[in-house]
Amino acid sequence: MKKLGLFILGAIAAIVLIANLGPMIGLALSLVIGYYAVKQFTKTDESSKKIFWAAVGIIALCIAVANVPAILGVVALYILYVVYKEWNKKDDVTEKIEKEDDPFTNFEREWAEFNQN
Repeated sequence: MKKLGLFILGAIAAIVLIANLGPMIGLALSLVIGYYAVKQFTKTDESSKKIFWAAVGIIALCIAVANVPAILGVVALYILYVVYKEWNKKDDVTEKIEKEDDPFTNFEREWAEFNQN
């Protein structure tokens, strides 16, 4: 039952991720352009270049704000990561069986019981 819930959650997250892939790319590009504009703005000394890089930075900021739905895509990507980790995690029952099959674990348990008596 747990696997079914994880599958449904993963499927919904994958659909949301695919639906928001365009805004995610737009947000990433606008952030890169904005970062580059800020770096160039701080490096230049001429006022005309400062005005140009400030305008580029403002335009990149406007594009980034327009792509805010991309945050849903990032959240969906994180949910897919968590579902993947939970899907591959071993259950406690299988770990308990593996521990019981280990002869050293059985010996340690028997030795502890022997010392208590």
